[in-house]
Amino acid sequence: MLVGGKVEDGVAGKYLQTCDIPVERITVLPFTMVIFGGTGDLTRKKLLPALFHLYQENEFPNGFSILGLARSEMSDEQYRNSMKEAIKKYGENALVEEKWGEFSKHLYYLDGDFIGSEDYRRLCQKIDQIGTPTASGKNAVIYYMALPPQVTPRIVEQLKNRGLCQGAWQTKIVVEKPFGRERSSAAALNEILRSAFEETQIYRMDHYLGKETVQNIIFFRFANSIFEQLWNRRYIDNIQITVAEDTGIENRAAFYEQSGVVRDIVQNHMLQLIALVAMEPPIGFQADFIRDEKVKIFRSIQPVDDEYIDRFMVRGQYARGKINGMDVPGYREEKGIAAGSIIETFIAAKFYIANWRWAGVPFYIRTGKRMAKRITEIAIEFNQPPLRLFGRDCDVLEPNILTLTIQPEEKISLRFGVKYPFAANQIYSFHMNFSYREAFQTAAPPAYERLLLDCAKGDLTLFVRQDQIEAMWEVVDPIIQRWESIPPKNFPNYAAGTWGPAEAGRLLEQEGRRWITA
Repeated sequence: MLVGGKVEDGVAGKYLQTCDIPVERITVLPFTMVIFGGTGDLTRKKLLPALFHLYQENEFPNGFSILGLARSEMSDEQYRNSMKEAIKKYGENALVEEKWGEFSKHLYYLDGDFIGSEDYRRLCQKIDQIGTPTASGKNAVIYYMALPPQVTPRIVEQLKNRGLCQGAWQTKIVVEKPFGRERSSAAALNEILRSAFEETQIYRMDHYLGKETVQNIIFFRFANSIFEQLWNRRYIDNIQITVAEDTGIENRAAFYEQSGVVRDIVQNHMLQLIALVAMEPPIGFQADFIRDEKVKIFRSIQPVDDEYIDRFMVRGQYARGKINGMDVPGYREEKGIAAGSIIETFIAAKFYIANWRWAGVPFYIRTGKRMAKRITEIAIEFNQPPLRLFGRDCDVLEPNILTLTIQPEEKISLRFGVKYPFAANQIYSFHMNFSYREAFQTAAPPAYERLLLDCAKGDLTLFVRQDQIEAMWEVVDPIIQRWESIPPKNFPNYAAGTWGPAEAGRLLEQEGRRWITA
């Protein structure tokens, strides 16, 4: 029974409920990860540092192996030395020599272009040699496509034609974004993948979904009734999502000239954030229950036509300016960029979700390169009270705002009003902050670590499903088509180190609002 808030005799009272979300203890079974593009930037900067740290944290069984595939000729030992240097340079944790010595014994290399049958014959021999069968007697193989997107379909076709997708081994495939260039090419890619693998074997990687604060949006919403009851059009005035980067395009000129900010960020990261904020409670925490609710949001985003795009969407391209006091070039001055490039590096836009919960609530998004600072935030602005109770001195009240910061520091902040000491009827805005680092005395784990571990466990929750991909392209395709049909006349139109074009501010100001993150 429940006495004084405590359970006596180990018996729970009728109204005392324990958490009904089971804490899963999924053991990682032996596996072989085959990395196509085993010497590329993604492997060196993200995959190998993440895999090594997971090993250091004792997340992997003894029977695992990692096989890098690339064109360059080198031995296993040469590959291990190369990856060791990469981990020293890009890893977020110090390399412990003893642990590296253990880990490197699980690391192998095979050269080839993997177009001809001889390369796949050698691949099969290598996997059989280094793999550890599971209880079923088969090797569990994870194909990781750390390759340019146009190469992935060719490799998948080769794997399918040689019977290496189903039957020979227990297989999974990890595919990195971008998933196509528009809905039609995304559908074609999905058709190729589904012709070779079942949907449950396909892990479409969007690393944003592995960020701890992104995952916490669901838990914050549905575990706290104080907010969930307010999470609708009756109490929320608007929602703003900012994904700002202070860097330029780095060494991605060829990619960026073919994509632009809508394909690079909006179609995936930003729409996923909108879905997490707006989705209905799932009926459970299984992967497809959560992904079902996301798809409903993508399909509920109000379609936009050319007139709407012209009125409520702003594009931009950065000019030269200053970042952290240092001069930086404009987009058209970056290496590999055409002098008259019309590719957008910034977008500000307003979307509506046409369902009962969110009808009439604007979702403002803003993302760009070379902005004032690096930050990703979701700001929920609540409605103002209908009456002013504090006299003319307080006619301008600051709204209550809940802010979920994803990077650079993972935190949650709530702004509310309090009376200023010794002042008559004067309200002071106060921020109540929760910091992951301060609360848990640790930084949130890197996204790739979480996602790689989930893949090894067979958990699809944080990976993107086929219907989600195509539904997200349906949202952004009209924007891309409109902007490609009417070249901008005023590029570049914002200086590096600012918050984008002036029109982005006016997008909200014309409706009596302003950007919260600034």
